[in-house]
Amino acid sequence: MRTPKPLPEDAVSKLPLEMKRTKTKAEFQRLQCIWLRASLGLSSEQVATAVGWHPCSVRRVQSRYLKDGEASLKGEGRGGRRRQNLTFQQEEELIQGFLSSAGKGGILEVSRIKAAYEKVLGRKVPHSTVYRMLARHGWRKIAPRPRHPKANASAQAELKKTSPRG
Repeated sequence: MRTPKPLPEDAVSKLPLEMKRTKTKAEFQRLQCIWLRASLGLSSEQVATAVGWHPCSVRRVQSRYLKDGEASLKGEGRGGRRRQNLTFQQEEELIQGFLSSAGKGGILEVSRIKAAYEKVLGRKVPHSTVYRMLARHGWRKIAPRPRHPKANASAQAELKKTSPRG
């Protein structure tokens, strides 16, 4: 196995400070991969054991650090909507047309939203796509109240006392 490339001299002093500032576990572990090699001189297999990763992943992080510097450690995670039909803002604009009727207490018809969504895309989509879009924008199915808001509890109790069935 060949000798790994040396890390920058200031890595040992900078990385502990950066590790304290991290906000996510993945970012902390990426910094740990570099710090363990820079400060303790551990191999990628030893670092992988300590961090709980595969040695290939550790070598990939270290290689990116040598190539791009600290910017490679601050990157976002691997998540994201890579197969989106519309952007979040486009979806929001599409939903805005249906907000007025729903805001007045009207019933939200998903079939109408689905038709508008399909018209924008120019193709058919499953119902689940529309329901996931609504959930993404904070909409949820609200069931009717279990009792009328103007119900009189004392009148109901009185009726129960005088009812022949009661």
